Amino acid sequence: MHLTPADMVGFIGVALVVGTYFLSQVGRMDVTRLLYPMLNGIGAALIIFSLLFAFSVAAFVVEVFWLAISLVGVARIFLNKNNRP
Repeated sequence: MHLTPADMVGFIGVALVVGTYFLSQVGRMDVTRLLYPMLNGIGAALIIFSLLFAFSVAAFVVEVFWLAISLVGVARIFLNKNNRP
């Protein structure tokens, strides 16, 4: 199997998404802090980038939703910070 640079970018994205989820499940990452949705969003974006070189519709749809949900999380954190007295 030959790994391309795009594959390596995708693997980094997978590591971010899976790693942050794992850390949240074992209590080592607070999902209410900005770092969690940011790392998930970056990971999803990296996976989407890799899909541009080896496209899969199903994987693309999952990652678009993952990125969108991460953006909602980031926006929610910023909105909650701005609404605090």
